[in-house]
Amino acid sequence: MTPQLKKLILLAMPSIHAGAWRYPGAIPDFHRRFEHMKWFAKTLEKGRFDGLFLPDSLAVRAGSVDTLMRSSSVVTLDPLTLLPALAAVTRHLGLIATASTTYNEPYMLARRLASLDVISAGRAGWNLVTSSNPNEAANFGVQSHLEHGARYDRAREFSQVMEGLWESWEADAFCMDAASGVYFDPAKLHTPNHQGPHFAVKGPLNVARPVQGRPVIVQAGASEAGRQIAAETAEVIFTYQTDLASAQVFYADMRSRAVAAGRTDAVKVVPAVLVVLGDTLEQAQRKRSRLDELVDDQSCLATLSIALGHDISAYDPAGPLPEIPESNASKSGRDRVVRLAARENLSILALARRVCGYQGLEMVGTAEMIVDQMALWLQQEAADGFNVMFSHLPGGVSEFVAQVVPLLQKRGLLRKRYEGRCFRENLGLVKR
Repeated sequence: MTPQLKKLILLAMPSIHAGAWRYPGAIPDFHRRFEHMKWFAKTLEKGRFDGLFLPDSLAVRAGSVDTLMRSSSVVTLDPLTLLPALAAVTRHLGLIATASTTYNEPYMLARRLASLDVISAGRAGWNLVTSSNPNEAANFGVQSHLEHGARYDRAREFSQVMEGLWESWEADAFCMDAASGVYFDPAKLHTPNHQGPHFAVKGPLNVARPVQGRPVIVQAGASEAGRQIAAETAEVIFTYQTDLASAQVFYADMRSRAVAAGRTDAVKVVPAVLVVLGDTLEQAQRKRSRLDELVDDQSCLATLSIALGHDISAYDPAGPLPEIPESNASKSGRDRVVRLAARENLSILALARRVCGYQGLEMVGTAEMIVDQMALWLQQEAADGFNVMFSHLPGGVSEFVAQVVPLLQKRGLLRKRYEGRCFRENLGLVKR
């Protein structure tokens, strides 16, 4: 009997490439118009994707008006407002909302995510993030951004409070016995009454137990603190990797950390990938180059300063990257950029163009080439799937669904129909 092939997890997100909104045929405001995002979600479901991943930030990024005016990401929609609307026009697609543990409160967020899970019949996911943008502090009346380690301490307790709130009601708590007048069984109601260094939350949650038990937890930590909290809490780990070897090391590290944390369920590792399709390799490479040509250099340099957590405007753009001190911004993001500059001996401007364009894994080529690469990463234990970004929208996702999806299905790497009744089941995760 032929062993069953492991299937890819496929998530998708709007492209973060700074030139994507200007690409020929792109709709510049695609990500902030409901009719476009509705079409996006329905197209992903047609392509049997597991889920839609929505990144988010709680502040406009730093920079002058001259640089910000060139950025399509300066405004976006709140994921926890958009996703319930998308739940009404889809049936199977997982719906992952990014929400910060730094500038939210557990009770409110647990309530909103539980509501999304109920509304969507069990398709909610939570991308647990600690805010890396220092500008967010000023929007919440905070004098200074929390220190990196403190953000992760708060996030760990935040997650614990959320889990306790989602356990407030047992699955069969609501008997709704009209004859006796009893709506719920009090023995199946649990008050978490959490008391900790960061939060005091009595509960219980005034939303019924999520359909999945709890939403699927996604986490993108890459620093030491980030990896550890991901190993302890996440079920899907979103990551930026650039090559097979380093991805294999990361994959093995996260699996071993999860085991050490007492996890019996296997975490799923899902790197981000920018896919650029062409009828030939040469055509795809031309499309990729065209994307980079559409990025403004001054905007790139401003973006590089943000990624490094250090203003580099005083340095010669044609010169090498100087020694960059650590900051209170994202440590893993800073380290990734510094390593890229050293590995490829890039000038500041060349580095800025890479960072503002895209600095993670790329798959550029024909549909057959993309499928070959995805299969290799899956078979070599470098990934359980991918969080796909497209060259532009709507054209990029239409090309992927028309050309790549049928080949993945033909090879047995992607479902032809959804197997489970909820997001967790389609990902192969244990129901809580």
